[in-house]
Amino acid sequence: MTDLYRLLPEEMEQLVMDMGYPRYRADQILYPLYYKFPKEISELKQLPKIMREELITSGYTIGSTHETHRAVSDDGDTTKLLLNITNGTSVETVLMQYPPSKINGHPRSTICVSTQIGCAMGCVFCATGQMGFEKNLKAEEIVAQVIHFADILQQRGEHVTNLVFMGMGEPMANYDEMIRAVRILTHDRGFGIGQRHITISTIGITSGIDKLAEENLQIGLAISLHAPNNKLRKKLVPTAGPNSVEDIIEAGRRYYKKTGRRVTFEYALMKGINDSPEIAKELALILKGNGSHVNLIPINPTAGDFKRPTQDSVLEFERILYNAGINCTVRVEKGIEISAACGQLRTDIVG
Repeated sequence: MTDLYRLLPEEMEQLVMDMGYPRYRADQILYPLYYKFPKEISELKQLPKIMREELITSGYTIGSTHETHRAVSDDGDTTKLLLNITNGTSVETVLMQYPPSKINGHPRSTICVSTQIGCAMGCVFCATGQMGFEKNLKAEEIVAQVIHFADILQQRGEHVTNLVFMGMGEPMANYDEMIRAVRILTHDRGFGIGQRHITISTIGITSGIDKLAEENLQIGLAISLHAPNNKLRKKLVPTAGPNSVEDIIEAGRRYYKKTGRRVTFEYALMKGINDSPEIAKELALILKGNGSHVNLIPINPTAGDFKRPTQDSVLEFERILYNAGINCTVRVEKGIEISAACGQLRTDIVG
């Protein structure tokens, strides 16, 4: 069985020509897939009935998702779905919405996409990491998450504006499938989202960062740092290498040099662990002058026994970085009360 959402437009063309049909039939499949969201091949009415039957007989399918649980935040801006995709696999995906722009009146709608079920990185403050690793998602299963929310938004007269690969799993540990999904989602004959509207987050797999830099894609890169020295980072990220701090900062520099895209370092602030003024100064020292951006994320509930710092501590940490010339912001978290924020995703029903 081959899911049509797995195929790049060029592969779709080859498929229809191999079947003996003209090239334009590919667009008669691609357009409805990414703008009408059919659930079955029989719904592709632009195709001759005999062609639809041949596709079905040849083992082609349209992968669809089924919601098994939905949670909506108190303000209505965040929606978390537990989706059942192919082979009975369940995955959490999140929609975060922000106020409409003055240009077109549409809200900014960001989908937080998962690339794995569980995660092997084992970050001690992350609910997904504490699940352990279950499986890699295929490209079509990654795309299906986006399509599901795109369908929901279309019914509201809205559309997907941004994608962040920050859901369950480590994208770089499922590199080939993740990149295939990105190319399908950004292709102008596929889903068609702009490359600059996508960010991929990694715990710091440097080989993946270097590969991504060679893909000729203008996508954002976010690297989870969480500590300014290797001893502390190893406690928080047990799979980190002995020189992980230096290694990932250098990988970020290489990515910026190759792509021209500024790198974001994500830093989860944990009370009494990595939020002191001394640690802020240490962080400022190692990042000074590299042109990166720091995204400070006060730790979210359910992530082990770690506590969120006080607002004063967060602002002091930010102030120290800012005064040292480090570009930084404090992330405005959404969906915390429904366990939809960073580090909270897992496949049991929470929220």
